[in-house]
Amino acid sequence: MKKPPFPHYCRPTTHADKSTKEVHHQSMKENDSYSSVFADNLEQIQHRIQSACDLADRSHDEVSLLAVSKTKPIEYIEQFYALGQQQFGENYLQEALLKIAEFSEPALQWHYIGAIQSNKTRPIAEHFDWVHTVSSLKVAKRLNSQRPDKASPLNVLIQVNIDREESKSGVLEEDTAALVEAAREMSQLNLRGLMVIPKKQTNLDSTRDSFARTRQLQQSLADQYSLAHFNQLSMGMSEDLELAITEGATIIRIGSALFGPRDS
Repeated sequence: MKKPPFPHYCRPTTHADKSTKEVHHQSMKENDSYSSVFADNLEQIQHRIQSACDLADRSHDEVSLLAVSKTKPIEYIEQFYALGQQQFGENYLQEALLKIAEFSEPALQWHYIGAIQSNKTRPIAEHFDWVHTVSSLKVAKRLNSQRPDKASPLNVLIQVNIDREESKSGVLEEDTAALVEAAREMSQLNLRGLMVIPKKQTNLDSTRDSFARTRQLQQSLADQYSLAHFNQLSMGMSEDLELAITEGATIIRIGSALFGPRDS
């Protein structure tokens, strides 16, 4: 989809203290040093996903990899895109807008996976392909009304606070149906499924139970409202992707296992 123009405060700045040639040379050296590492990391994660699909008797193409690229430079994203990775997740809006302005390819999909402030919904509605963190009717209404008319409907996942943690965002399990019922009538939203971040557990059975309850909720809502495309589950990260896939995950979110440790 064609993205609207970016406001002046979102445009990338130049390096005032280095020449363009110096910056380019440094970037090329960094790219060479990371390219083989990135290729190895991507291969390892893809192998884990495929092996988990095999054990769960699921097709490999049922599960997609979302590369969580928050805080990482655009050059890293370009390298992963060259390796075949096409879906990238961003948490921080202003940082993400800079990257989207710099790097646009027809097959590239940008997912917003951060907290949503109601006064920041317009750029999310205008520039992203997916949003994983809708958890209120107010935000859903704003995304729907602010999605450009010429754009395809925005793919939306409802974030569920499946373990009822006070520190986490998300709609409670028992309130999810009301939000789905309202959002399904919004023409500029394509309601696709649920997203969950389970409570950190030392007991893997507890984590698996959280994933299982999310899958059961997703299936129940799809049946209740006859939503043929409400079939996506964004759940599972590097430490628990096998459990998530066993319990029906369709989108796995991976950051440091691909890009390396988080920046301090």
